[in-house]
Formats: sequence, structure tokens, C-alpha cells
Amino acid sequence: MSRLRTERLELRPLVSSDFAQWNEVRERCRDWLAKWEPRPPASAPDPSRDPQAFANRCRVRERERSLGTAFDFGLWHEGWFCGEINVSHVARGAFQSAHVGYWIDERLAGKGLVAEGLLAVFGFAFDQVGLHRVQVSIMPRNAASLRVVEKLGLRSEGIAQGYIQIAGVWEDHQRFGLTLEEWQARRDEMAARLRAARLGRASMPTDG
Repeated sequence: MSRLRTERLELRPLVSSDFAQWNEVRERCRDWLAKWEPRPPASAPDPSRDPQAFANRCRVRERERSLGTAFDFGLWHEGWFCGEINVSHVARGAFQSAHVGYWIDERLAGKGLVAEGLLAVFGFAFDQVGLHRVQVSIMPRNAASLRVVEKLGLRSEGIAQGYIQIAGVWEDHQRFGLTLEEWQARRDEMAARLRAARLGRASMPTDG
């Protein structure tokens, strides 16, 4: 099982015994997340409410990892589950590329945790999986998600029109790319950007 650690996070694949924590976060954040995610088939069991469906989801993800077609990471902050970062649609051959997606508990949004986790996942994708390129796709009106890639300074590749069906609507997405060469040249810079962002937040005055 692949495990990654950062200063504030542990990242590892979800297992069936994680259902209670996953269920609590997904249920509490259901309305907040639904507007950014593809709508599941109406006939499919909901893994956020059905322990067996969640266990099946974990088994599918385990098989994808064994085949090298996808890699999933749950995020734990201070011992509590708080989100996911997934490397999906891994293409080999001449492509050596993948898509990266993420979500986080609404209560922890804006604290830089996703960007911190992404940096670790990029290292995994390039240094362990051997990919040459990763892509992050974000709806242009999803300001919170855009701030994540802005913190890392990812390169924009423009707008893909009608790219993914979200909540029943074909939505445009802004695509961001990172290549192995960029990663090798910029990994220390991206880590420094995150440290600077955290220090900036820590120095801001608070009310009360």
C-alpha cells in the first residue's frame, strides 16, 4: 500500500474500515461537493451511504493500483480523514500521462492542505510511477479549486469546452499541465511557494 507523508498530512489508499469517517465527511459536505462532481448513475448504490458499496469501491481502486491504471489517496489531517487526491486514467506507451483530481472537507478548505498533498502526489506520479505528464482540470467558476493550482504555479493550457459532464451539465474546464521536466526544475520552487503561503497566512491578524 502506497503511503505518503507531508508536514501536515498522511496520504494512503482508502480501505473498507475507513467507511465511517468517509461517510461523515461526504454526508456533511454533500451539497458543497455535488456542484463540482460528475453525477453517479441513479441505479448505482451510493458508497457514501452504503458500506458494501464503499467496500466495492475500495476493491476496484485496489485493482486499479495493481494494474497501474489509477492511484487513489485519502487525506488524513491530525488523524482524521479530510479528502482525496486521485491519479486516474493513467496512459502508458507514448503518452505516459494521467489526470489528477481532488476534493477536501469544506471545514478545511483554504488552509493549503490540498496543495500540500498535491505536491506529494506529483512526486509519486513522476518519481515512482514514471509518468511524463499530469493534468488537472477545473471548472472556471470553481474559485477554491483554482486557488490550489495557483499556489503551486501550475501552467494553464487553456479552456476545454464541454469537457466533463458535471451534475448533468457539460461543463467547460480550464486545464493545467505539469511535465516531468517542469517537475524536476520547479519542485523546490513549488515547495517554497507553499511555505511562503503558509507563513503569510500565519502572519495575518485575526479578529478577537
